[in-house]
Amino acid sequence: MSRAVRIRQPGGPDELVVDDVEVGQPGPGEIRIRHHAVGLNFIDVYHRTGLYPLAMPAGIGMEAAGVVEAVGDGVTHLKAGDRAAYASQPPGAYCEVRVMPAKTVCKLPDAIDFETGAAMMLKGLTAQYLLKRTQPQGGLKEGDHVLFHAAAGGVGLIACQWAKAMGLQLIGTAGTDEKCALAKSLGATHVINYNQEDFLPKVKEITGGRGVKVVYDSVGKDTWDKSLDCLSPFGLMASFGNASGPVPPFAPGILGAKGSLYVTRQTLFTHIATREATQQMADDLFAAVTSGQVKIRIDQRYPLEQVREAHRDLEARKTTGCTILTL
Repeated sequence: MSRAVRIRQPGGPDELVVDDVEVGQPGPGEIRIRHHAVGLNFIDVYHRTGLYPLAMPAGIGMEAAGVVEAVGDGVTHLKAGDRAAYASQPPGAYCEVRVMPAKTVCKLPDAIDFETGAAMMLKGLTAQYLLKRTQPQGGLKEGDHVLFHAAAGGVGLIACQWAKAMGLQLIGTAGTDEKCALAKSLGATHVINYNQEDFLPKVKEITGGRGVKVVYDSVGKDTWDKSLDCLSPFGLMASFGNASGPVPPFAPGILGAKGSLYVTRQTLFTHIATREATQQMADDLFAAVTSGQVKIRIDQRYPLEQVREAHRDLEARKTTGCTILTL
């Protein structure tokens, strides 16, 4: 048996219920893993509210770290006793023990503890595919400006550090002076408190009127229009979340009028669709963390039983860095 968070219908944090569930043996291509810590991400809110629909009742949670207890037929990259971490479909990480597909589970280097492993996988792999795989025409070069919204969040703080290591000039936005200072301390070249000043003219000022080569945006509706105007000609709008709500439909013709812009909507799970791609991206992330180029900040810890409070704080934008559930 395992304690596990379940949702029976879409809704608010009160729909999150801790139940005892039975855990079976892994089938072909699966493992059973006992978690030591679980990561919290905004995609979990989308699953809970129904923005990203799940078949109910459902588990929830997309990343965790722990020890492999058993492996099914055909699993060759893991064995019982291995330390491991993952960001993976299907949801269900908010639990003590689970059976799950092995494809996107990676061995966790000994130099990385379980809490860090649980906090870093989904957010770190997201930062990896954004900065390394989601690039504007001609790529990104040292000195290039990029705009990163929610720069003091879990993905944002990793991106600030990684962008600095790549020689990029990252302009980060956040909602308080404290969050801006945090992003600046971890590598953002410039920061903008969007509650105190309009980020569009500030970006134009910072870039000498040229705009940025790429905008990385997990906020969605509230930042979309001005973000397009922050781009230089042939710039890339890379949307990867909807924290303020989904982006409304728009006429493609505006992209021409604003400078022959490119738009993409990215998801991590397209990038980690194969075992080979997952391992390649994870190796890049593990190297960045073990070298010290990227430090994983865990600013909030909640026991599994306080999962409702964790979701309320996340939605209220009270959190910074990474958040984990402890077991």
